[in-house]
Amino acid sequence: MKTSTLFPLFIILVALMIESCSSSFSELQGARLVGKGKTEFTPYYTTVSGTGDGETSGIQNQIGLNTAVGLSSKMDLRMRVENIWSKEDDFSNGVMVVGIGPKLSLVENIVSAYLPVGRALGDGTTDTWEIQPTLLLTFPAIQNILDINLTPKYIITPCEDCSDFVAVNLGIALSSDLSKWAFRAEYGSLYDPGESGHNSQFSIGLSKTFGK
Repeated sequence: MKTSTLFPLFIILVALMIESCSSSFSELQGARLVGKGKTEFTPYYTTVSGTGDGETSGIQNQIGLNTAVGLSSKMDLRMRVENIWSKEDDFSNGVMVVGIGPKLSLVENIVSAYLPVGRALGDGTTDTWEIQPTLLLTFPAIQNILDINLTPKYIITPCEDCSDFVAVNLGIALSSDLSKWAFRAEYGSLYDPGESGHNSQFSIGLSKTFGK
């Protein structure tokens, strides 16, 4: 599919999603782009806990799939679909969350910017949409074998009486060849600047790249 076709599709999907997203702040990616004509799939699992008043307790589990499509040498289109369910409930009672956004390379393989827009689907999800401007910083610890990724982001929740959030994730990508596949692990924290306490997430995933 050509870039000229994908870009209008992206605009249409964003417009559809600006009705209502629950906070999902993991990244499991770095500054690298997938490459023009290539596609990367990353299935993953995330566990989230909350800390406040000196106590920590589990909040939710997440299983999802990140997809990256290389539009050019400087831009990817990334999409996310995941199911989120409470620690006290089961998978079948989870909430589906979707997101999509462009990723732009600023310094090749070192610094990228990402602007996803997303929302939760289903009953009672009005006013749950979010915009998450994200900076992706990568330190290539071992060239094409080990990347260390730092991904700060600001989460905009423009619904009435909603708070904005700040999050930061630190993760690794490990492989025999990062251009083809990667094992990913990540830890991150989410903060409401106006409140005490924070949420934390730990994620693992496996990326596989297809195409030439």
